Amino acid sequence: MEWVVGAAVFVGGLAMTAGLVMIVTGRALPGVRRSGARPRLHGSGALLMGMSLVVHGLIDFDVLPDASWEVRFIGGNVLLFAGLALIAASQLLPDPTGDRNRRRVGSRGA
Repeated sequence: MEWVVGAAVFVGGLAMTAGLVMIVTGRALPGVRRSGARPRLHGSGALLMGMSLVVHGLIDFDVLPDASWEVRFIGGNVLLFAGLALIAASQLLPDPTGDRNRRRVGSRGA
């Protein structure tokens, strides 16, 4: 069972690293570049989602002091869904530059 928690901590660390890179540089990773108009907002969401996974893993490995299951459940879900909401907002909000003539993925024409 420890390998499952360790894998979640590893994936959370990768998400946090990707989020920090997007926040600091202002550039999105290649998989997000075409669909995301706001890389810093997307990076903040990835950072929160990764933090949720890492904190749960650190509590399970007894690195952090143990909290009640209610605090872990509600706190972890708040971080996870707040990150998801930020990532969704980065995808759904209009282009901050106001450039409506930008080519969309799969569009034809000049």
